[in-house]
Amino acid sequence: MIQNPIIPFIEGDGIGVDITPAMIKVVDSAVERVYENKRKIEWKEILAGEKAFQQTGEHLPQASLESLREHVVGIKGPLTTPVGGGIRSLNVTIRQILDLYSCVRPVRWYGSASPLKHPEQMDVVIFRENTEDVYAGVEYESESLEAKKIIALLKDLGVRDDQVCTDAAVGIKPISPGRTKRHVRKALRWAIAKGRRLATLMHKGNIMKFTEGAFMRWGYEVADEPEFKSKIQVNDRIADNMFQQLLTRTDEYDMIIAPNLNGDYISDAAAAGVGGLGMAPGANIGDGLAVFEATHGSAPKYAGLNKVNPSSLILSAAMMLEYLGWQEAADSIHKSLETTLAQRLGTYDLVRCWRNEGENNVKELSCSGFADALIGNNPY
Repeated sequence: MIQNPIIPFIEGDGIGVDITPAMIKVVDSAVERVYENKRKIEWKEILAGEKAFQQTGEHLPQASLESLREHVVGIKGPLTTPVGGGIRSLNVTIRQILDLYSCVRPVRWYGSASPLKHPEQMDVVIFRENTEDVYAGVEYESESLEAKKIIALLKDLGVRDDQVCTDAAVGIKPISPGRTKRHVRKALRWAIAKGRRLATLMHKGNIMKFTEGAFMRWGYEVADEPEFKSKIQVNDRIADNMFQQLLTRTDEYDMIIAPNLNGDYISDAAAAGVGGLGMAPGANIGDGLAVFEATHGSAPKYAGLNKVNPSSLILSAAMMLEYLGWQEAADSIHKSLETTLAQRLGTYDLVRCWRNEGENNVKELSCSGFADALIGNNPY
């Protein structure tokens, strides 16, 4: 085990300037206390997003990608993606170029306000496929030559006029057996290693039989392989039913394995049950390479105000420590977060929700102040 790994980090756009230093401070303190200065992370800043563009003229320099490949593990703050135009998502680009094919989103309750009656029952991890489905990025604008060609081809294949309008924008949803199966294998290996009892394949196979329905069938084929058979239970749920069951039968779900879009929706919905995206960590993992990240946006209007909740990035860093095999340091961060929230110390978003639930004995902290509270409540 490496005692002093070099970890590349991307500060991130917008509030990255606030939450990334807070994360580094909390992680460094946990590692120092738990391992008594015998281990230390060497942080290496790499560029992506607006900061990269300002310094290099590129939003995602090749040097940053090479650094992530070289050092195997990295972490990033949020990167802005324009809606409806501009650059393509840098988050998606990093995942696809590095073939980080599984997005991993653990969701559990730490003590924040929640719309659920029993948020403590939420302890689920979502494995979302990262390279196909809508993330393949194959789409053509309405009235474009490419869209017209595809629509003409569909007509030739027997698609009715009332199914696809002649002026429709067109997107293609590829889902393949090879990429599905490697994703499901990674999820089931993770589940077995973590002692999870049940994995649920989430799909819309009742309507999209040859893409999402096939995702389900290929998932079951993996579950039947000797490596997994009899070691973990696997079932499936139709996507819309999965949403209501996660709310009404929360404690019955351990792991959800989904194609890209379903995984995107369900992970954010699950996070809402435990305090929102500010409390939800994430990782993108491939074969021998992983990038951990905040799961929320860059919130530029709050940038530099030292105001926002750094928990998502801090919990993502705890996932990173687990990935490194530094479980004790990760556990100390989880415990310090639980203690801090139990004391009703939180950033403005946490405090607002507690007050909306009628709690008044709460204290609002800045982003850096919240990080200091976590450090003060570290059990070591």
